[in-house]
Amino acid sequence: MNANLETWHTVIFNQDRTKLLEILADDVVFHSPVVHTPQKGKQLTFMYLSAAFVVFFNDTFKYVREVVNETETLLEFEVEIDGILVNGIDMISWNDEGKITSFKVMLRPLKALNLIHAKMGEMLLKYQNKK
Repeated sequence: MNANLETWHTVIFNQDRTKLLEILADDVVFHSPVVHTPQKGKQLTFMYLSAAFVVFFNDTFKYVREVVNETETLLEFEVEIDGILVNGIDMISWNDEGKITSFKVMLRPLKALNLIHAKMGEMLLKYQNKK
């Protein structure tokens, strides 16, 4: 298994926010499936991915396909949330230091996208209110 993918699996399946922060490049860019503009920087990306840990990860979450090379990782996932099957892809770019420089999420179907939009909005509001 690729070292970057191994690190990602450790972060994601342990929901290790400390390690997540360590592997995000300072200039990382997050592309949300529901926010028009790219979210730039480590803190914003960390906030989005931390919220995603809460929204996406339950006992039905699984990766169903992984396409990996040294600098790019494409992970197709499925998860059931509130009775809706969410199918998506995480597209991750890595630099030479093993840090994430770009993270793009794509989701389908529309019903799932609308559900995730609402749930992520709730989580992000909670994070912003904690500041």
